[in-house]
Amino acid sequence: MSTVTTPRATEQPTATTSTPYRAPLIAFLVANVVSLCGTRVSAIAIPWFVLVSTGSPMKTGLVAFVEMTPLVLCKAFGGPLIDRIGGRRISVTADVASAGVVALIPLLHTLHLLSFPALLAIVAVAGALRGPGDAAKGTLVPDIAAAAKVPLERVTGLESTTERLAGFIAYGVAGGLITLVGTVNALWVDAVSFAVCAALIRTWVPRPTVETSTPSAGDEVSYFAQLREGWQFLRRDKLMMPLVLMIAVTNLLDAAIGAVLLPVWIKDHGFGPGHTSLILLSFGITATLFALLASAIGDKIPRKVVFTLAFLVCGAPRFVLLAFDAPVWSVMLVYAIGGVGAGFINPVLGALFLERTPRHMLGRVGSLTNAIAWTGVPLGGVVAGAAIAGIGLVPALLAAGCLYFVATTAPVLIGRGENWGGRATKRDRRGPQGTVERPDLVAGPTSSD
Repeated sequence: MSTVTTPRATEQPTATTSTPYRAPLIAFLVANVVSLCGTRVSAIAIPWFVLVSTGSPMKTGLVAFVEMTPLVLCKAFGGPLIDRIGGRRISVTADVASAGVVALIPLLHTLHLLSFPALLAIVAVAGALRGPGDAAKGTLVPDIAAAAKVPLERVTGLESTTERLAGFIAYGVAGGLITLVGTVNALWVDAVSFAVCAALIRTWVPRPTVETSTPSAGDEVSYFAQLREGWQFLRRDKLMMPLVLMIAVTNLLDAAIGAVLLPVWIKDHGFGPGHTSLILLSFGITATLFALLASAIGDKIPRKVVFTLAFLVCGAPRFVLLAFDAPVWSVMLVYAIGGVGAGFINPVLGALFLERTPRHMLGRVGSLTNAIAWTGVPLGGVVAGAAIAGIGLVPALLAAGCLYFVATTAPVLIGRGENWGGRATKRDRRGPQGTVERPDLVAGPTSSD
């Protein structure tokens, strides 16, 4: 594939400056919190608006499906565009466009022009924009870490911490906000959050330190060639591919327990939504605290051991305990212990993937991995509901727990000869296939997920 390279301007400090520059890291984390808070508000407001206005659970589910489908597809196919144009520019453009699109919902509602087909069209466009926008933000991490002179694990750990912290803030604020201004008007918050996020990324995040590539004249199939190149790289990596497939399965099971299995267990045992909140809160508190810990010590811990133990702790035990008539306090305890493991997972995985992916392929490989990992999320509730109807709650919980255990141990067995990076490789880092690390891999500190 023939390309011409376009050097980036250097108006802002870049990741190559000799002194630590923390402003991009702070701006990135603040933007992450703001964006996630807005997204959480819309995640509550839109389904509730559809359910109240139509009274149809099927239409409520349809809205979620219409948003998620283009999100996953555009995330998968948008990778080459990120590599060509740059993650920073794609992130800012997608957020600005998302602000305008999301604002259409409360605006059209105020003008009495918001029909159900119009709502479906708007959420589909919003999902299509959010897919590449979210993927593009992930490619900013190496330059932010290099500018701040901190390990990749520090940035991915802090990112995970802010994600979980945003969940606490958003779900608490969303209820009061919706009660105060109404479901649709609360979406103005989501629109504003996209605009604020775009401004923060545009103003503070450094420009990439590597050159972006654009296709030369006559190179018409280069986009799909780039996409295929990203898929082939991912498929050939003997550690990343098993991990991505594992995450797809565990995400499906996490969606199943969160959306259906836990609520049904709560209801069948005579409890209420308050107990669900307490159980999830116990998980969220420890997950947030230990994600913060992971950001501090992530570059000093053995990744493979920590990853394996973290998933064994936070995965299958939840399902197995719920299969028996355990008291609520014990469920809260197991969820709290599970949160300890969950706090380490995203920092380790994020740094691992960033280090193993060639820098010029971050967009397409990252987009593909995220898209594959998300494929099971919309199906989780459907699969759980069908399992309960077919074999009952207890067998469904046990089957899910067994599947979770098998899924989380498979990559460790399949990729047992692969280099996980991190503490053990500070003096002798190697590439994805056991070769000496190439100079086009992610720059910055070597430790990292």
